[in-house]
Amino acid sequence: MRIAVLGTGMVGRAIAARAAELGHEVVVGTRDVTATRAGDWGDWAAGHSGVTLAGYADATAGADLVVNATSGDGSLPALDAAGAENLAGKVLLDIANPLDFSKGFPPTLSVLNDDSLGERIQRAFPRTRVVKALNTLTADLMTHPRQLADGDHTVFVSGDDAEAKKVVVDLLTSFGHTDVIDLGDITTARGTEMLLPIWLRLYGRLGTPLFNVKVVR
Repeated sequence: MRIAVLGTGMVGRAIAARAAELGHEVVVGTRDVTATRAGDWGDWAAGHSGVTLAGYADATAGADLVVNATSGDGSLPALDAAGAENLAGKVLLDIANPLDFSKGFPPTLSVLNDDSLGERIQRAFPRTRVVKALNTLTADLMTHPRQLADGDHTVFVSGDDAEAKKVVVDLLTSFGHTDVIDLGDITTARGTEMLLPIWLRLYGRLGTPLFNVKVVR
């Protein structure tokens, strides 16, 4: 597939590198290409020659699958910059969490209970097929799950479009995930986003982000 990954942070780079490794055509979208190249992007890109860099709109225009790997508060502005027309009809894998760091660490959630960031994105872009997934674990495990318990841990998908969820599940399976639970429509993203408070406290207690949950049934 042609995959556009919006976001140049740890999650965006992890997804881009793994997708390129698996043979996909990958472009990473950024708000300011010049500013991104002036940072540490060059060092990372030197080791990932199969990944290109472009502005949000240019990255999204030719993509089959778009990945939102931006920060929670930056998601809607980034997607607005990508353009509703460029996103129309496409599968959007939303990994972002609505974390609010205004009072320090650990962050709280800026959206919760009767709404979710995934739902807000779907409402803002009704012609886009939004699928929430991978927001409940660290970037290394998103892309290389078998390094923990040989991959025997759980990830979730939420979305209104069954075909879009299948595209995402196929991608997750190619990453090495073996236990993917379809929670249902996009409103179920409320549940996975609200896992973040316990995830953050486990991180603080365990001293490592290399952990995940397993639904035993």
